[in-house]
Amino acid sequence: MTDATVEALGLLSEALEATERARGRLYDFHQLTGGADRTVGDAVRALRAAGHREQADLVERLVQGADVLPGMWTYEVVEAYDDGYHRRFVEVERRVREELAGDRDHIAEAEMKERRETR
Repeated sequence: MTDATVEALGLLSEALEATERARGRLYDFHQLTGGADRTVGDAVRALRAAGHREQADLVERLVQGADVLPGMWTYEVVEAYDDGYHRRFVEVERRVREELAGDRDHIAEAEMKERRETR
């Protein structure tokens, strides 16, 4: 395998790893937003208990349980990413790697280990 192919596959692998990190951030977003929404529910109850029905109604109507994107809750954002872009990227990276490297993974790293490992 040429050095240029190893470099190209390494870059593709690096990009895929970045999407894995982005995917984790989406799960963070999903969990943090869900937790915030539960706390909003507590705030609505506290506003009502403090005699602020109008403000509680406003928060409940416009914030609690609201879509984070048009027509979507956070789990749907995560699902759309997983089922679309991320799945497609994983499949394409695997296909390219199979075609060019016989399904060997982390070739650039393996070569670096060979060059740099203390003997």
